[in-house]
Amino acid sequence: MLRGRARRGREAHAGTGDDPLDAAQERRVRAVLALGGVPQADLLDGVQQVRLRLLERAASGREAPRDVSAWAAVVASNLAMDWHRAKRRQERLGERLAALRQPAHPSGEDTSVLSVAVAQGLDELPDAQRQVVVLRFYADLPVRSIAEQLGVPEGTVKSRLHTAVRALRARLHEDEVV
Repeated sequence: MLRGRARRGREAHAGTGDDPLDAAQERRVRAVLALGGVPQADLLDGVQQVRLRLLERAASGREAPRDVSAWAAVVASNLAMDWHRAKRRQERLGERLAALRQPAHPSGEDTSVLSVAVAQGLDELPDAQRQVVVLRFYADLPVRSIAEQLGVPEGTVKSRLHTAVRALRARLHEDEVV
């Protein structure tokens, strides 16, 4: 009787708000994440991401995966890869920021001039270009997230970034700041 009740619970999880993962599936997801190199502190977030994706799948009207456990393991594996990519991206960003902090010119006055010139250059950009520059380089959002948040295609974000950076670079050369 317990088996039948558990099975019916899993089959009906999409409409009832029940946990879409049973205890065994959750343990499997945790194991896949841990074996994928996700730190212990981030495992709960990973499990929640798998739950969320399963609930989103059900909410979108798609049928539940035939083998929820296998599907969840694949999603967990993909999340582990995403975690590593994000970590590498953060490391590269840290390296770039560290390189920027090492002034090419020993004078603090030179960095002040550069900061003022960049701020003025940003002020001169059209709103759409300024927005993507700020979101990409100051808020450190990926292009995909910017596109989703603004409701525009990724290509549009890339185009605006390219045009804005080219304009800022020209402005800095024109003012002989760099």
